[in-house]
Amino acid sequence: MIEHLITSFIASAAFGIIFNAPVKTLLKCGFVGMVGWMIYMGITYYTMDSIFASVIASFAIAIISQYFAKVFKTPVIIFNVSGIIPLVPGGKAYDAMRRVVEGNFNAAIPLSAEVVLISGSIAIGLVLSEVINQIIRKGSLRKSI
Repeated sequence: MIEHLITSFIASAAFGIIFNAPVKTLLKCGFVGMVGWMIYMGITYYTMDSIFASVIASFAIAIISQYFAKVFKTPVIIFNVSGIIPLVPGGKAYDAMRRVVEGNFNAAIPLSAEVVLISGSIAIGLVLSEVINQIIRKGSLRKSI
């Protein structure tokens, strides 16, 4: 588990470097990715499927990203993009494409479907968090008027 946490931290922080995130945010980007991966691994360990785990983990990543963006006065996209990197199903996409190239379509179709579903669940988690954030912000604006 420690290896997973360290690797996800490094991957997220390194992607922050590639994404040209400010140097002061790189540790925070790594932290966001590490927490998201920890949530994902925790949910999948307790027999939940990877699609549901991706929704919950990306939702948590988006919540933490919005908090960090507010506290450190940086765009939320910096933390969101580098935070979801550990969740992206790149290995499964590679396996699916390899099976297509080998002509093993019966094995490629389920893998491809899982890649699409996981990618969609990451997007749903991010959008759901943003919608809830907007509802809360609009509600607090109405109370202050």
